[in-house]
Amino acid sequence: MHFDASQHRCTIVINKDLPAGLAINAASVIGISFGRTTEILVGPDRRSADEINYPGVISSPLPVLLASGDYIRELQRAASEEEAIYAMPFSALAQSCKTYEEYGEKIAAASSENIELVAIGLIGPKKKISRLTGNLALFR
Repeated sequence: MHFDASQHRCTIVINKDLPAGLAINAASVIGISFGRTTEILVGPDRRSADEINYPGVISSPLPVLLASGDYIRELQRAASEEEAIYAMPFSALAQSCKTYEEYGEKIAAASSENIELVAIGLIGPKKKISRLTGNLALFR
C-alpha cells in the first residue's frame, strides 16, 4: 500500500482485556508490519544540530485504541469488504508461539473463524477509518 498522510489514516486497535505486556507486544508487531508493507509511512532520517542521525519515524499520527474482541473481529470483516482499507490482524495464536516456524504450522492448521484476534491495525481513507474507529477509547 502507498500511504499518503493527506488522505489516509492509520490506527491500531487492541483488545481492551489484554494485559499491558501483551498489548504492547501486539502494537509493536503491527507497527513493524506496517513499516514493512506500507510505502512512505516511515519518513526519512533526520539529523540533530550536532549531526547525530535519527532514523525515520512514522509520518502520521498512530493512535492506539481499545475495543472488545468482538469489535476487533467486526473491524476485520469490515476491512475485508472494503478494498481501500489495509488490515493487519494480530492473533492470540501468534502471541502463544515461541518461533515463527511454530506460528506458521499452527496458523496453517487453523480456520480463520477459530483464530482469536487480540489486535488489528488499519490503514485507509481518513473518513472510512474514522467511521470504524471514531468512537473507540484511546489506550492509556
